[in-house]
Amino acid sequence: MTLKKTAAYGLPLVVLFVLALVFPYLVDPYTIHVSNVAVVFGLLAIGLFLSMGIAGQFDLAQVAFLGVGAYTAAILTLHAGWDFWPAALAGVVISIIVSLLVGIPALRVQSHYLAIVTLGLSLAFISLVINLPITGQAEGLSGIPAPVFFGIDLGDDYLFYYFGLALLIVGIAFAAFVVHTRLGRRMRAMRDDDLAAAAMGTRVPVLRMIAFAFGGLYGGVAGALYAGLIRFVAPESFSLANMFLLLAMVIIGGRHSLPGVVIGAVGLIFVRSWLADFSIYAQLGYGALVVIFVVFLPTGIAGIPARLIELWKRRGTKGAGGIGVAPYVPYAVEAPDAAGSPDADAPVVLQATDVVKSFKGLKALAGVSLTVRQGEIRGLVGPNGSGKTTLFNVLSGIHPPTTGSVEVFGERSTTTPSYRLSLRGVARTFQNLRLFPLMSVRENVMMGIDRTPSRWSWRYIIRPLSVLRADARMRGEADEILDRYGLLGLAEAKPSELSYGAQRRVEIARAMATRPRLLLLDEPAAGLNGDEVNQLKAIVNDIRATGVTVIIIEHNMGLVMSMCDRVTVLSTGKVIADGLPEEVGRSPEVIEAYLGDDAKLEKEMLDATSGPAEGTVQ
Repeated sequence: MTLKKTAAYGLPLVVLFVLALVFPYLVDPYTIHVSNVAVVFGLLAIGLFLSMGIAGQFDLAQVAFLGVGAYTAAILTLHAGWDFWPAALAGVVISIIVSLLVGIPALRVQSHYLAIVTLGLSLAFISLVINLPITGQAEGLSGIPAPVFFGIDLGDDYLFYYFGLALLIVGIAFAAFVVHTRLGRRMRAMRDDDLAAAAMGTRVPVLRMIAFAFGGLYGGVAGALYAGLIRFVAPESFSLANMFLLLAMVIIGGRHSLPGVVIGAVGLIFVRSWLADFSIYAQLGYGALVVIFVVFLPTGIAGIPARLIELWKRRGTKGAGGIGVAPYVPYAVEAPDAAGSPDADAPVVLQATDVVKSFKGLKALAGVSLTVRQGEIRGLVGPNGSGKTTLFNVLSGIHPPTTGSVEVFGERSTTTPSYRLSLRGVARTFQNLRLFPLMSVRENVMMGIDRTPSRWSWRYIIRPLSVLRADARMRGEADEILDRYGLLGLAEAKPSELSYGAQRRVEIARAMATRPRLLLLDEPAAGLNGDEVNQLKAIVNDIRATGVTVIIIEHNMGLVMSMCDRVTVLSTGKVIADGLPEEVGRSPEVIEAYLGDDAKLEKEMLDATSGPAEGTVQ
């Protein structure tokens, strides 16, 4: 980061920090109490920001995690005689455990279905605490002892303010650390496109549980803090009204922005205190604001500056889309044998045998067999609806076959999920571009470079510096790859700001960042002009020269015939031809599949009437 950028970000933070320190000397005790409540909701909002805004999990049980932390601290201090801090720690741990249990449905359902399930679990929590004697039922629990921190009595709201402020700063710093390193990048990729994230080697189910665990962590901390501040917990504090207030904080502030959600939380808590005498109208106002922001400003208050900057750029320049893509830089590889057709006895990289794939009675693949050898460029062609992309989805682990078997690199992979195949060395692009739209070009490529297992996430707690060092290394590797593919000048741009041809190249660069041994390209020439197609041909040939085996789906028959070693033709889910390009091009079945019976009849008539060419043997 340059000195100018550091000053641009650091100066406002220093000013805010100084204002926060002197704030208690400028206001009355009631305002300080409201500020303490705002700190609690600020931590709670950060948890929802991580689970929903960053990871894309529609979690409406976040207030329940607040309740679990608060009730655990209250029960252990009042009924078990624990000191406040061990009870608070237990509340955080139990809140995380509960969040993992709540997150289990996320492994099966997503979107509004997940929201409904978590909302139901939140209602179940309220019903539980109302009916359990240990929780004080509807009356709640009162008389929670005030926490004492190293001899400082936090029962005083002014002293509690500084403790809560320190905790909020730590919470913000840790969330920023997560978001801007590999774990946050994976969660953002999962949010943008979980299918593409899995194809990059991301273990999506584990990542969803980690997202809920973050919600439980921040919810538990906020709950323990709430119990120490109010010293009274009751079911109405964790009601649906507060859940929707929290949701309004995150959406109005900006669910993808960490400063936005904190500003939204603090702002709405103060607004709620000012409108305490008009609570019914305030609820209607929150709902109306949420609808307005979702429809007209989905990025919230935090997104307003970016929108204004974007509008200003549109007035003066064409934006990143006008930046040209630099020439591709070939790999410096001395592999002359790899540039030609593979030997007949080359090792088999992929073997599909009698693969059948049915979708509710529709047989997309009807017994496809395919053998691809190391170092080969295999073309996969056929009319629309012939099953080409479905075959790619089966080969890359997105869909398991109904029957049949698949082996990749000599290992059976019939039911192997896509993230494991990616880690084995299988990379792919998609027919419809599946770049991560809210991530920069550099971050898209860094997703391909990141091959670390999910258990690596523990380093965030025990070795945070190693996380930062590894991220810096990945950034350097990403820039090298972008430079090779002529994309370094576009590194900070969002994919939507690029031309279609540039986006196609970004997707290939991201796939190659995984260091694959087998590359599946799904219609990479679609939408490209003549020069871009020639560049694509050079890129694919150069990739093969590094020893990578390539299978390419393509409708550009000129490209297929000039580049591929062998061509396989599908029609109605079956292989109708397989062989050298010139042999396949003369096949009557292929001509019929592409052009229909009339074309086949016309060819037969021309063959019959033209007679043998001069000098040929009949």
